[in-house]
Order: sequence, then structure tokens, then C-alpha cells
Amino acid sequence: MGSGAEADDDRPRSIRRAGDPHSPAHRVRTGRILRGSCPHGHRGWGRRVPRLRPIHRGAPVTATVTPTGVVVAPAGLDREQWLTVRRTGIGGSEIAAVLGMSKHASPYEVYLDKRGELPLDRPQPAELAEAAFWGHAHEPTIASVFAERTGLRVVEGPGTLAHVERRWMLANLDRAVIERGKSSPSSLLEIKTRSAYQLDEWLLSVPDQPALQTHWYLAVTGYQHAYVAALLGGNRLIVHRVERDEQLVEHLVEIVGQFWQGVLDGTPPPVDGSEATADLLGHLYDVQADAVTVADPAELLPLLERRRELKAREARTANELREVDNRLKSMAGEAEVVTVQGSTAYTYRQNGPLSQKRFIAAHPDLARQYTHRVDALNTKRLAAEHPDEFRAHRARRLVVPNQETAA
Repeated sequence: MGSGAEADDDRPRSIRRAGDPHSPAHRVRTGRILRGSCPHGHRGWGRRVPRLRPIHRGAPVTATVTPTGVVVAPAGLDREQWLTVRRTGIGGSEIAAVLGMSKHASPYEVYLDKRGELPLDRPQPAELAEAAFWGHAHEPTIASVFAERTGLRVVEGPGTLAHVERRWMLANLDRAVIERGKSSPSSLLEIKTRSAYQLDEWLLSVPDQPALQTHWYLAVTGYQHAYVAALLGGNRLIVHRVERDEQLVEHLVEIVGQFWQGVLDGTPPPVDGSEATADLLGHLYDVQADAVTVADPAELLPLLERRRELKAREARTANELREVDNRLKSMAGEAEVVTVQGSTAYTYRQNGPLSQKRFIAAHPDLARQYTHRVDALNTKRLAAEHPDEFRAHRARRLVVPNQETAA
């Protein structure tokens, strides 16, 4: 799978080197994730990481199976047992969230989960659960094709691994790889299933999130390289070889170790502005009707003032943007495509949502032909007859007097 990243070439491409400004190694070393500092601005993240104790004891060590990896839980655990083991440390799939680089989870959510303050097996969003299902279903096929095309042997992962000295560093390998001329595994295979729309992200190297996950597994196992095999769109397999970057490993261990120390100490990372955190906070607490809490003025008042400033700026920006858009629409007139200096500048096509009210008013007879009944929840009746159940599933709304409301 080499230079052209083609599916029928058996030479995997290497991940971008540390000098590449877009590589995860560069992100960790430079201003976006600073060495010796928390990526979320948490105080006290500059000290060297000690060897930390897990907050839960976890399973006993059964065997050393990689240069620095020991088995702490066997393969084949049921889901509840596996999720319990995951709470004894930080796994590779959580690294992007800890670093604030995931759109599906936040550092705050990972913190609460590791502290046991979230349900052990809380449901995933439907789209994520579906993607996870197909990823798991395709895994054996991808592993088999990887072995066939590269000539390398693959074996099942041994279970949950932990670093021999830092037991909070966890890894669950998709597969271990036995290189040519060897009788036991000396590298690992990380398997991904992705949409065809992500092809460009995978052609030259491994994208940041799976690259960081893979490097975490290298940190746990002590292996010097790994392979990442990604099935794109169900019909194109791309393989990259990832060489161990010792400096990147060191920085990951330091930054994630500081996060884990916060878990042990009960010091949460700051609440961030991610959608994942907003969704979590909307469902985190068992809300008591009309309950009142007294806030610290020194903490609350600056936040309210900052919010007022941001809402005012948002309103100004929205008005300015609407003015610019309206001028562009006016310039288009009856045309759908506007060009400048021989190339398309923008389009103003009539391909947006149907205005049903205008259509029904203009074509009532035609509208009746295409009107059908659909099942809908009678929320008014539900609220009247089952008020407790209705309230338990309502979203929370933030309302600040004299400021716009926020959903």
C-alpha cells in the first residue's frame, strides 16, 4: 500500500514526521499542546508526572506480553466487566478527548467517567453506535486482508494491557503483528472503518486522532512501530506504518499523566466550550424542581459580564454578516451563479428547503394530494397526565435576565 497509498501496493506509508507542522507530534511540541502545560489551561500541569496509582485496583497482572505491556484483564470479558477495567486508567480511544481534540467527548466527560460519576454503560448517540457496530463487524475482514497484502501475520490481542510501570496507561489492541522472520508479535495493528468522504485525510498519513491513539498503544506496549489499516467507504483499504516518536510518547505520557493525577486528586479539568460538554451538562444532574443554589460572586459575576459582552458581539456580527449576505444576494439578481475574473465567486441557487406555507397557499389542491398523516407524540397530553416523566426528559435551558436566552 505504499507511495500512492493504493490498496494493491503492499508497502505501507509512514506517518508524518515530527517536523511536519500538521503532525500530531508537532501539535504536542508547539503552542497547540504545550509540553509541561495542560491543553485546557488547568493549573499545576507543569510538574513531572509521578508513577500514579489507579483509582480502582482492577484485575491482577497475568503475563508480560510486550516489551513494556502486561495483561491486566483477559480478552472475552463481558461489556460491564470491560467497562469497569477501562475506569482503572486511560485508554487509547480516550486520548483525543483528554487532549481536547475530539468532537464526541470532552476532557470533563472523561474525568467524570473515570471518577465513576457517570453511568457505567450509558447509551451512545445512534449514529456513533451504528458506526461502532460496523467497525467491529468489519474488523476481522480488514485484519485478514491486511495480512494477505502485506505478508505479515496477525493474531488476536491478548486482552487489556497496562504499562508495566504506569498501570494507568491502558491499551486494547485490535491485533498484534508478527513480522517476517519472527515467531512472536513485535508490532501492532490498529483497524479503522471510515466514510469515503474522509479519503483525502488518509491518503498521505494517519489523521491526528487515530495517530495519537496509535502512539499511545506504542507507549503502553513498548513496540517501535505499528500499522494502521483503514477501510474507506467500504471498498478501499489504506495502510500506513507508524514509527515510534519517542518525544511524542514522552509528551503524551506527561500530559495525560497530569490529567490522570487530577482524576486521583478529584481535581476536574476546566469546563470547556465543546458541544460534547454542553450535551453532557444538559443531562448530567438529577434536577430538583425550583431548587436554588448560591453562587460565589467572585466566580459568577465575571462570567455574566463576559457572557453579556459575547452576546452583544454575536448580535453585531450577525447583523453585519446578514448585511453582507443580503448585498451578495442583491448582486446575483435572477442569476444563480456569480463570477469574477473568469471564475465562480459564489452561487445563489434555488435549492434550499421547501417553504411549505407558501406552497400550500399557492397550490392548495396539489398540496392536498401530497399531504399524509404521521405519528407524533402528543406532548401536551403527556405533560398533563405524566408530568414527572415529561419533566425528566426535557432539555435544560440557560436563561440570564436581560440577556438573550441560550438553549
